[in-house]
Amino acid sequence: MRDARIVSRRFELPQSHTLEVARAHGAYTRLSEAFDKTPSELIEIIDQSGLRGKGGGGAGAGEKWKLMLPHDPRPKYLAVNCDESEPGTFKDRQIITKDPHLLIEGIILTCYAIGARAAYIYIRGEYRAHQQILQAAIDEAEAAGLLHVKGAPLLITVHRGAGAYICGEKSALLESMEGKRGHPRLKPKQKECEWYFGNPTLVNNVETIASVPFILYEGAAAYRSFGTEKSPGTLLFALSGHVQRPGVYEAEFGTSMMAYIEHFGGGIRKGKKLKAVIPGGASTAVLTAQEALEACLDYESMQSLYSALGTGGMIVMDEDTDMVLALKNLLEFYRHESCGQCTPCREGTGLADTLLSRVLEGHGNTGDIDKLLELASTMDGQTICVFAPAVAIVIRGFLLKFRSEFEARMHA
Repeated sequence: MRDARIVSRRFELPQSHTLEVARAHGAYTRLSEAFDKTPSELIEIIDQSGLRGKGGGGAGAGEKWKLMLPHDPRPKYLAVNCDESEPGTFKDRQIITKDPHLLIEGIILTCYAIGARAAYIYIRGEYRAHQQILQAAIDEAEAAGLLHVKGAPLLITVHRGAGAYICGEKSALLESMEGKRGHPRLKPKQKECEWYFGNPTLVNNVETIASVPFILYEGAAAYRSFGTEKSPGTLLFALSGHVQRPGVYEAEFGTSMMAYIEHFGGGIRKGKKLKAVIPGGASTAVLTAQEALEACLDYESMQSLYSALGTGGMIVMDEDTDMVLALKNLLEFYRHESCGQCTPCREGTGLADTLLSRVLEGHGNTGDIDKLLELASTMDGQTICVFAPAVAIVIRGFLLKFRSEFEARMHA
């Protein structure tokens, strides 16, 4: 497996989070090269690179940047999404603690390209220690005179969330930043940028922004030399569960899932057999061991298996995993984290958790599986955001692929 470290190349350096070490290994040294180009030229490079958002949806970054209304006189903003609260996902945490200056450099370049003079990093409320490392790096960069966009001052503010998973949804994130309850907004009829206090705003994930320096300095072709035609580049995967070496490891798109697990994770722990893999964070459909053997780590391969790469949070489960308990664990999370705005989500997550609780307590019957599947259909596509549809995907994945384990818990 070839070395594909674009975002993680400085992670293993001692004191990699400091400005001194980052600058000694190339940080901020080529900003003037980017400033010599026009903002539209930089956006075109990002578009040609095929960079896709690395926070879950995988939308083209260049397409989003082009929506930022360059001739609009209103102030423009960049919001960096670091609210990674999904079970199994912890890759952005690695960036802000191991190489926060890469993120800051990416923010500077992105703000120049979209015409922003202020950026907000919305960080998960539980990331207090990680926030302190990130804030220290911002303070270092400011003291060194680096926080500017071609001479114009750039303000970077870390906005700490209050621990709500729903605020990872981009519009709920902006609602929270505006001081309101973190409820997702209704989606516009056509593509447009996001809005922060009525001003054009770009929302991108931490890793997406951290990928920008490499692309703008080395070129679109250099980024496309990794990955596949439709999924170019690399992704940081957060590998957890029943593996020998859990951690965050960067790989190019198109890598075999099992090769990744063996190479970076050291294989399944204690020599046990693989049973299942959740490929992209808790909200993606679980794969059986056979599907994992066939899978490659790119958007198209996951789509062909009716799952998704999501946030890259890969959860590996061995042969001893109780899939009924695993689903119950996830449903408890979703029940707690539903914002309650939409009835199918608010009531559906609670009812699904209650039904499965009844099964685990020995009071379930064979009809409860069909009730859960019917409930998943009711929740799918009936809400403002994708929270409830994601829960529906999770329920279907576990029930349809591991039905026998659920039936074994049922009474006739």
